Amino acid sequence: MNPSLSLPVIPESVTVHLGPPDANVGNVTLPFPDYIKNVASSEIYPTWPENALRANIYAQISFALNRIYTEFYRSRGYNFDITNSTATDQFFVPNRDIFENISRIVDEIFDSYVVRQGSFEPLFTQYCNGTTSVCDGLSQWGTVPLAEDGLSPIEILRRFYGNDIEIVTDVPVENVTESVPLRPLTLGSTGDDVKAVQVRLNRISTNYPAIPKISPVDGVFGENTRQAVLEFQRVFGLTQDGVVGRATWYRILFIFNAVKRLSELNSEGLTFDEISRQFPEELSVGSQGNEVRLVQYFLNYVAAYSTAVPPIAIDGIYGQNTRDAVTAFQRLAGIPETGVIDELTYSVLYDAYRGILNSLPDSQFIGIARPFPGFVVTEGQSGEYVLALQEYLNVIAQTYPQIPEIAADGIFGPATANAVRAFQSTFGLPVTGNAGFSTWDAIGSLYEDLVKGSVVAEGQYSMDLQ
Repeated sequence: MNPSLSLPVIPESVTVHLGPPDANVGNVTLPFPDYIKNVASSEIYPTWPENALRANIYAQISFALNRIYTEFYRSRGYNFDITNSTATDQFFVPNRDIFENISRIVDEIFDSYVVRQGSFEPLFTQYCNGTTSVCDGLSQWGTVPLAEDGLSPIEILRRFYGNDIEIVTDVPVENVTESVPLRPLTLGSTGDDVKAVQVRLNRISTNYPAIPKISPVDGVFGENTRQAVLEFQRVFGLTQDGVVGRATWYRILFIFNAVKRLSELNSEGLTFDEISRQFPEELSVGSQGNEVRLVQYFLNYVAAYSTAVPPIAIDGIYGQNTRDAVTAFQRLAGIPETGVIDELTYSVLYDAYRGILNSLPDSQFIGIARPFPGFVVTEGQSGEYVLALQEYLNVIAQTYPQIPEIAADGIFGPATANAVRAFQSTFGLPVTGNAGFSTWDAIGSLYEDLVKGSVVAEGQYSMDLQ
């Protein structure tokens, strides 16, 4: 996620690489609406029903915004936002003619994009033409009969991405800059950018102990921060100058994401309003939505403790990989191997997930956040998960003073709800005061970054020379 943005905006311009990412070809920078007009004119037919055109254009806008917002390419050291290679991105033909009706539609809706309900990040709207290439996302040709049947653009999109999506409209248009600071960070620099570097380097140093810890994490670029930057640059083959310029900033971001094993294709995150033991509905190949995402999450957790179940992407799409994982779990559990999530399979899977959680000793969670408990943690509740949530928030509050410290008493009262809201507001999550999946995951993730970032390995000295 681009840390310079609290919420996505529509960029004034976009830089397109005219080939695969590593191809030695040029870039072209053009206004964002013109880019979308070009992509739409290159990928879909102007004779299609208007609602089919609009559904496809919403998907194209959201795809591009996701690439820009997550700095997918720039965090990998490239100097562009997206490519025109259809192997990874959207089809773009320099200087092509634009169809008049497509131009009109783009002018009307270019400041809108697709999200999952309760989220704010542009959805990674995977799609393909549906004839010569097939994928688990939107089928471009498949939108035509739906539009002919009278479906609206949002109804068409929900057929492919699930009923939990919506369209955000009237998004501000701004000159979106890279997250890299305008000036290189060096001795004497201060602010949130410095703090972001300190948090990331401390987390990275857990996996690369040659990098010294930074203490305190205070947003002040002192000698201890410079020493950590120097060692990071040495470890990863960068020029050792102790300065966080563009190359070092993005390399830190890339390695930080790598050690956290962030998913590239599911950057929109997971958001659930409620998770229940109650069986939702039968799920099989072709099913989509939050219920599928939840099942995929449970399967991945079981996979972490059993090699018999393969890990899978948590994308809300019940494809062949999900079916194979379900079948593997059913075989492991000794129930009929149907590849379908029926009531029996869901119940056994949920019990397996909860059983793993309940069997883990407290020592398992020293410096490691407990996994999401399987239900929304909210005001009025009490117990071990509330206590854990309070402890995580208090650790975070030591680095982020805008989050108030609270009594860790295991009782979810107004003070805890207020701290949760402060966290959600600070990190761009929907401000609910409840800890659903996305909030629990974000709190736990940052808690781990801070705790693991403070653990000093043997010989890994924190050079507090400020």
